[in-house]
Amino acid sequence: MRIDVRCTADGAGHRCQVEVSDARSSTQHLVRVSPTELERWGGGRSVEQLVHDSLDFLLQRESKESILSEFDLSVIKRYFPEFDGG
Repeated sequence: MRIDVRCTADGAGHRCQVEVSDARSSTQHLVRVSPTELERWGGGRSVEQLVHDSLDFLLQRESKESILSEFDLSVIKRYFPEFDGG
């Protein structure tokens, strides 16, 4: 599974375009990361690495097709309480 992440500044936070692909298909996702989320879960990682690790966390629990197409990073914790930044 390949996870490609490209982030741009969006106000105080970031908007990250993510493509998740395997040999069969790919999916596109827009992940928004606030400064608070980056501080809470970043642990010194870049926003790109945080989002990559977070998508990897999701992919260990569900298919790429099941991941929301657009979401705020904090939404992951609502569905997976054990989430702590990927």
